[in-house]
Amino acid sequence: MPSRTLPNFTTTEVAANNKPKSCWVTLGPKVFDVTEFLESHPGGGELIMEYAGRDVSDIMKDEIKHKHSENAYDALDEFLIGFVAGDPVLQTALESDHPHDILPLPPNESGAQELRENGAAEHVPTKTAAETIDMSSAEGLFRGDMDLKEDYRKHKFLNLEEPLLMQVWNGGFSKDFYLKQVHRARPYKNGGSPPLFGNFLEPLSKTAWWVIPVVWWPFVAYGSWLAYSGMPSSWQFAAYWVTGLGLWTLVEYGLHRGLFHVDK
Repeated sequence: MPSRTLPNFTTTEVAANNKPKSCWVTLGPKVFDVTEFLESHPGGGELIMEYAGRDVSDIMKDEIKHKHSENAYDALDEFLIGFVAGDPVLQTALESDHPHDILPLPPNESGAQELRENGAAEHVPTKTAAETIDMSSAEGLFRGDMDLKEDYRKHKFLNLEEPLLMQVWNGGFSKDFYLKQVHRARPYKNGGSPPLFGNFLEPLSKTAWWVIPVVWWPFVAYGSWLAYSGMPSSWQFAAYWVTGLGLWTLVEYGLHRGLFHVDK
C-alpha cells in the first residue's frame, strides 16, 4: 500500500483537545492523541493532563521531574495522528502562489523550497508518517509494528524472525549491551510474539487466559476443601483463605517487581 500522509492541525486545534475524553499533545511538529494512554501512563493520567493540548518536549527531557527513556519516545509514535502547522508555516502557505504544495504536511519539494526561503522549514517534517515510523498503512501505523530485518541489521542483537532461545544462549552479549537492548521497545507483527523454541515445544510457550483457571482451579478447590475440613468454623476458614490470597499476591508482586528485575 502507498505511504500515508497524515493531516496537519493548527495550534488552536491542538490546544482545544485538552480534555480527558480527547487529549492531544505535541512533540515538536508531531501531534499525538494520547487519550487511550491516560489510564496506562506509569505516572498517572493526571500528569499528562497538565500538558494536554500543549508541547511535551521540555517535560519529557526534564532531568529533575523525570527524563523519559528512548522506549517512551518509541511508544509515543503509536499515537501519532498528524502534524502541527505553526504560524511560520501557515504564513508561508498564505503568501505562496501554490499553497497546496505546502499543505497538507509534509510539503512536496517545491513547497519545501518556499518554506526554506521564508525561514519556516525547521518547523516542518519532511517525511510522511509512514516513512517516519517505518509503516505503510493506517492499520500498521497504530499497531506499532517495526521492520524486523532492519532492527536486526541496526542493533545486531536478536533476529525476531528466528527462535530466540539459542540466539540468547550463544549470543555472548555483554551485560550492558544486553540490558540496553532488552529495554528497547520492539513491537512485534500483528501484536504477537517472536518464536522461542521454533519446534514442537513452541505451543508450550503460549498460554491462553482460560488455561490458568482450567488447570489450577481444581487444585485450589481441593486444597480449600481439605483446609475447610480441618477448620472449626466457616469464618475462620474464610479469614485464612483471604489472608493467604492477599499475602501471596503481595509476595508475587514483590518478586516480579524486584527480584526478577535485578540488574546486578
